[in-house]
Amino acid sequence: MAEEKDEMTAEQTEETVEAPAAPEPEVETPEAEAPAEAEAPVAEEEPTPQADATASAAEATEPAPAPAQSEPKKKRKRLPRAQRPQKTRPRRAASTGERKPIVREPKPEHARGSRQERRGVVVSSSMDKTIVVKVDVIKSHPKYKKVVRRSVKFHAHDEQNAANVGDVVRIVETRPLSATKNWRLAEIVEVAK
Repeated sequence: MAEEKDEMTAEQTEETVEAPAAPEPEVETPEAEAPAEAEAPVAEEEPTPQADATASAAEATEPAPAPAQSEPKKKRKRLPRAQRPQKTRPRRAASTGERKPIVREPKPEHARGSRQERRGVVVSSSMDKTIVVKVDVIKSHPKYKKVVRRSVKFHAHDEQNAANVGDVVRIVETRPLSATKNWRLAEIVEVAK
């Protein structure tokens, strides 16, 4: 009977020793493994056959770490950098320490491209610094030789608001000044009567 009490006491002490270890989450770090290894020699100090059986049963009941089950197998789309084929780049010659300074060459001076010029009649000058110029184009049809009249309206920039409705003006093509203005007033050829 005394032997049974000793065995029960030994089992209870082992359970109390193993009980705190069970609720701890398994973290795969060297710090977490160190306490588990420290507890194992304490259990081995008592050479009872039942203690060995309980320890082996505890090891059998502990879930084995299965990283393959929890994580799907990773697909290797790319090779690691070390295994990739090496690209051969032309190496720069070893410099003596001095580099040539970056020098900008002056732009060659050349005349600007010829800008288009049109001549037309001011149709509207109600906008601020903008006039609407109607340009009439008279062409003969290439096949039927009939004279065809077309008119196109252009928005032109008038800085001084000098042009009025009915004036004959010359407009010159320029950079885009707004969504519709690509022309500017060059001169007033004829003032309206």
